[in-house]
Amino acid sequence: MDKRWQELAEVLVNYSTQVRRGERVMIAMHEVETLPMARAVYAAAVRAGALVQVQFLSDYFRHALLRDGSPEQIAWVPEIEAYGMRWADVYFGLRGAHNPYELSDIPPDRLSLHQQAQGKVSALRWEHTRWCLVRVPNASLAQQAGVDEETLLDAFFRACLRDWAAESGRWQALARRLEAGRELRLVGRDTDLRFSVAGRKWLVGAGRMNMPDGELYTAPVTGSVNGHIRFEFPGVFGGRAVSDIRLAWQDGLLVSASASDNEDYLRQVLATDEGAGRVGEFAIGTNAGWDLFCRDMLLDEKIGGTVHLALGRSYPECGGDNRSAVHWDIVKDTRQEGALYLDGVKVFEAGRFLV
Repeated sequence: MDKRWQELAEVLVNYSTQVRRGERVMIAMHEVETLPMARAVYAAAVRAGALVQVQFLSDYFRHALLRDGSPEQIAWVPEIEAYGMRWADVYFGLRGAHNPYELSDIPPDRLSLHQQAQGKVSALRWEHTRWCLVRVPNASLAQQAGVDEETLLDAFFRACLRDWAAESGRWQALARRLEAGRELRLVGRDTDLRFSVAGRKWLVGAGRMNMPDGELYTAPVTGSVNGHIRFEFPGVFGGRAVSDIRLAWQDGLLVSASASDNEDYLRQVLATDEGAGRVGEFAIGTNAGWDLFCRDMLLDEKIGGTVHLALGRSYPECGGDNRSAVHWDIVKDTRQEGALYLDGVKVFEAGRFLV
């Protein structure tokens, strides 16, 4: 086994989640490609004195359910998964999707119904566990990124095996600067969006809940979002990619939504519940070691110099109060064209902070 898996497992167990003796740990491995990471995390958690369980998930199973299941089956919240979120003190989600088009033949309404059920499981994870999600590289991801597997794996470990404590210190200083402001304005290609961040906390993603990590994020004041945005990168949610998404809000309410493909699916997701069309999160990608767009949001949202919005559920720890079964991160590329203004002062331009 590549020793870097073991190095990363030590980071995940001892830094990211700080597993303690006697704690219950759930490792959810998604696809067989995640086995090297699962083995390394399992061993590290055992050495830490934890009680460890492993769960196996696959899009092959999911496809069979969505293709052949009744609406009742598709809407069913998996009871063992839900119980696992209450049982576990620590949860590791090892993501290793092998085919981004596995669910391309599933009608949008069935896919959206299933996402609602999965969203309830995710909400339990947020509420009851210390958790970390890892997107494990594989051949499919390398194809999505347009690189060979070795290049992808090297980039992955470069983005993960960082001095997270030092980087956290730098990003915390930026977070304090952003917390001193009241209004944020984002301008860029086909984009002019403004919203209040008054009283909101800016949190730092520094290797605790995601790996690789690297973002500064907050929750906009729900009724303050005004303007429009266009996303250069496709939004990927529930195994379905939606290209050229354009959205507009007035006083926090979504008033316009379009896409160049899978627009029906976009609208289905936005209609999930009352909060799905609101902006739950705004964030800035800060990982200088990651610059590959892979059509995988767990990775893409960390690209240094980009920004992203999440539709739906906000983080209460930021002060957010928007509730939804949806949390859909969509990345906007601001590395060449784009700027952020805090109370009228430019603080970020072309992918770089100016403060």
